[in-house]
Amino acid sequence: MKYMLLIYSDEQALSETERQDCYVESTQLAHQLHSSGQYLAANPLHPTSMATSVRVREGKRLVTDGPFAETREQLGGYFLIDAKDLDEALAVAARIPMARKGTVEVRPVIEISGLPAK
Repeated sequence: MKYMLLIYSDEQALSETERQDCYVESTQLAHQLHSSGQYLAANPLHPTSMATSVRVREGKRLVTDGPFAETREQLGGYFLIDAKDLDEALAVAARIPMARKGTVEVRPVIEISGLPAK
């Protein structure tokens, strides 16, 4: 089953050096997951100051600068993995470096037929 591991943290929690160290450690984790056949994708996201939100109301597109919601922790990146069950996905989530400073939300992915293959 596929699981999306959504990484939330305070965008100001890390210095630039700590952020780069986190990227290195996350890349190492991605390689470990790849070698075990669990890795599907992973990426950090630019800060919420780069976000744009789109809503469609009454057929009209509304575009606003910023994230969908103002929160204490922001979505900062993700891992998409293949795991045999929730326990295995939780074990991977605990290995993500930002789990030590923020929160990793683990959600199963609904696979629907008819989507284009990668």
